[in-house]
Amino acid sequence: MTAHAPQHATQDDDETGETVDTETTRARPADGERMRRWRMVLGADSAESTGCTLTGQDAAMDGALDALYGGGGKKPGGRGGGGRSAGLGASAPSVARWLGDIRTYFPSSVVQVMQRDAIDRLGLSALLLEPEMLEAVDADVHLVGTLLSLNKAMPETTKETARAVVRKVVDDLEKRLESRTRATLTGALDRSARISRPRHRDIDWDRTIRANLKNYLTIPGADGEEATGTVVPERLIGYGRASQSVKKDVILCIDQSGSMAASVVYASVFGAVLASMRTLATRLVVFDTAVVDLTDQLDDPVDVLFGTQLGGGTDINRALAYCQSKITRPADTVVVLISDLYEGGIRDEMLKRVAAMKASGVQFVTLLALSDEGAPAYDHEHAAALGALGAPAFACTPDLFPDIMAAAIEKRPLPIPDKEAQP
Repeated sequence: MTAHAPQHATQDDDETGETVDTETTRARPADGERMRRWRMVLGADSAESTGCTLTGQDAAMDGALDALYGGGGKKPGGRGGGGRSAGLGASAPSVARWLGDIRTYFPSSVVQVMQRDAIDRLGLSALLLEPEMLEAVDADVHLVGTLLSLNKAMPETTKETARAVVRKVVDDLEKRLESRTRATLTGALDRSARISRPRHRDIDWDRTIRANLKNYLTIPGADGEEATGTVVPERLIGYGRASQSVKKDVILCIDQSGSMAASVVYASVFGAVLASMRTLATRLVVFDTAVVDLTDQLDDPVDVLFGTQLGGGTDINRALAYCQSKITRPADTVVVLISDLYEGGIRDEMLKRVAAMKASGVQFVTLLALSDEGAPAYDHEHAAALGALGAPAFACTPDLFPDIMAAAIEKRPLPIPDKEAQP
C-alpha cells in the first residue's frame, strides 16, 4: 500500500535566517512509524508487505486482536482478510487470559465491543455459563442481554454469579438514570395537576399573566405622570396542592424478542424507578407469543430481568389486549409500547386496539428501541400505520426517555429526536 505525501510544502525562516521545510519538520510519523501503524491495522497478513515486525506491547495487542478477528476466513467481516487463523478455541483458561489481555491494552469501551464480538463471532456464550468466566468479563447492558438469553440453560452453580453481574449493571444504570427521571416526571406531574380556582399561595403567576395578556389595560397617569398598565386576571391558573394520591397510570409493554435485549434491560430499570414514585401507578408487561405481567417484581429490576424470556415469536395484539383490559382511567393513562413491530398476531386488530385506546384518551407512545444504539431493524409498514393513528414510532435513548414520559404525562407533543428519520 502506498502512502501519499502532501502535494505542497511550505517554507519559513528559522531563527538563524535559514529556510526550513515546515511540512517536513511538522510532527509527522516517520516511515517506520507509519509502517508500524499500517501493520497494526492490517494484521499479520501485512507483515511481508509492510516489512514491519512487531515487538513488545505491539505484538501482544496484535495477538489479542488476531485471536478474535483472525478467523481464517471462517467468519465474514474478519480483520485483515482470510489469512489470520489464531482464535480462542474452546478453552476457558485461554479465554480468561485473553480477557485479561484486552483489559490491559484497550480502554473499557473498546473492551466491551471486543467482548460482544467474541460472543458473536466465536460462539463463547457457553463459556459464560461458567462462574470463573463471568467474573472475568467487563459487564455492560449487552452482556446482561446475553446472560438473560442463556437464563434457562444456566446451571445453578452459575446463577448467583450471573445475578451479581446483572445487579452491578442495574445498580450503575439506576444511579445514572434515577435522579433525572424523578425530577423530570415530578415536575410534569405537578404541572399536569394545575387547577383553575387556586388559593392565593397556589397561583402560578407566570402562566396566569400569559393567559390574561388580552386583558391588558392602560391606566392614564394623573397630573402629567406617565401612563401605566396592568393585566386583569379574569382566569387564575394554579398548581394543584401536593398529594400522595396516584395522578397517572403508566403501562410499559415490552417486546422480549431477541433483538430487544438492551431495551428490556433499560425498560426494567425505568420501570423500577417509576414504580418508586407514589404519584404513579406503574405496570410492566413483557410479551412474546405469551404475555407475562411482572408488576409485582418491580421493586427489584433484577428479578424483573430474570423473569423475562428473551427470544421467541411476537404477538403485539395479544399484549395490547391485556394492557387495554387493565386501563381504568383512560384520560390519566400512558401506555408505552417498546417493540420492533414485527407482528406475528393479528395486524388489523393491533391497530384497532391502538386507535381505541387513543380515542378513549390514553396517551400512547411507540418506541422502536430504548437503547443507545438507535433504531434496530423494524417493520416500517406497521410503524407508518401507527404514525397515521397519531402514535409515531421512533427509537429513544435512555437519556431522552424521561422527557418523552414528561411530554406524555402533560399531553404535549412528543420530543421526537429526528423527525426526518421517522417512518
